[in-house]
Formats: sequence, C-alpha cells, structure tokens
Amino acid sequence: MAAAAEGVGLRERKRLATRREIQRAVLTLCAKRGIDKVTIDEISRFAEISPRTFFNYFASKDSALVGDELELACDADVERFISGGPGADVMADLAELIGRSLQNTDGDREIHELRRAVMKDNSYLFTMRMATLRNFEAGLQEIVERRFAADDPRLAEDPRALAQRALLFTLVAMAATRHAWRCWAEADDCSPLSAWVAKSFRELYTVTSTTD
Repeated sequence: MAAAAEGVGLRERKRLATRREIQRAVLTLCAKRGIDKVTIDEISRFAEISPRTFFNYFASKDSALVGDELELACDADVERFISGGPGADVMADLAELIGRSLQNTDGDREIHELRRAVMKDNSYLFTMRMATLRNFEAGLQEIVERRFAADDPRLAEDPRALAQRALLFTLVAMAATRHAWRCWAEADDCSPLSAWVAKSFRELYTVTSTTD
C-alpha cells in the first residue's frame, strides 16, 4: 500500500513538472518572439515533449500562457475551515486556508515573472488571467458563507446578509492575498508564497487593530 501511494505521488510530481515545463517553454518563446510567431510544434520541441502531450495538458497556446486556475485547498482543509466554530478567528483561519491553497505556486516565481512580462504586451491574456482569479474568489466566498452559516444559524436565515458578510471577508482576504503575491514576486529571498500570505495577513491585523 505504501509503495502504491509513493508511486501515485511520483506520477503527480512528474505531471506537475511536465505542466510547468510546457508553461516555461511557451512563455519563454513568446517573450522573445511574440505570441503570433510561436507554434505548438516549437513549444513542444522546447519542452521536449510531443504536440500530442502538449494537448493532453493544455487546450491551446493561450491556455498555456495564462496558466492553471488557482484551486482551493483539499476537501479536508475546506471542511476544517467551515467547522472552525464561532469562537475561532475567521480571518486567521481564512489566511491559513488560502496559504494552503497556494502551496503549489511556491516554486513558480520564474513562471510568474515570465507571465507578467508577456502579459504586459498582450492585455487580453491579463483579462483571461483575471477571470481565473475571479473564479477562485467566487469559490472562496461560497466557502466563507458556509462557515458563517455554520457559526450563526440566525444569519443563515437571511441569505442576503449572509452573502454580504461573506463578500466583505472574501474581498479583504483577496486584497491581502494580492499584496502577498506582489511582495513575493518582488522579493529577493526564496520564501514561499504561502509564507508571504501569512505575513500579509499579520500586517493586515497590525494596520486594522485598535489601541487604547
């Protein structure tokens, strides 16, 4: 059983490595020559894969340029957040959930910098990328609503108030996350993105806390 689990882990690591290499290839080539002048065959040769393998991972050149959608943490992490209880700090729990969700991004600073350079000259890609972030935000808001509904059954009886409170917490959390992402991208050290998320949320608490 342990050997099987280890094998699954290895296959997943190889899959992620191939996915990353395809993105590195398409971004590198397009940054040098322009999107319209780069073909799938050239991307595949650069990444040392076949065109068929490329399409196993991405539907098009643009989808490889935009990259993966951010995904929320695993079901167990989500359920742990939802069942945190009314006595717990929702924002602190939210920071931990987002940090866990972004752990797979920790090693992709190079990809982030390449993508930002390409998007600077191709605004439609930025629009596509922002759409993926909005999907992440919508999924996060739904989870926050479930947390508030579990914490306060009376609030759950007012769907509008519930949605508005969840939206407020989600937007604040997303602002802290974007702050962390930018600081991480511009930092000279190798701290993972999840660590920057925790740092940005701590800074948020410092800024918003009141003193006597």
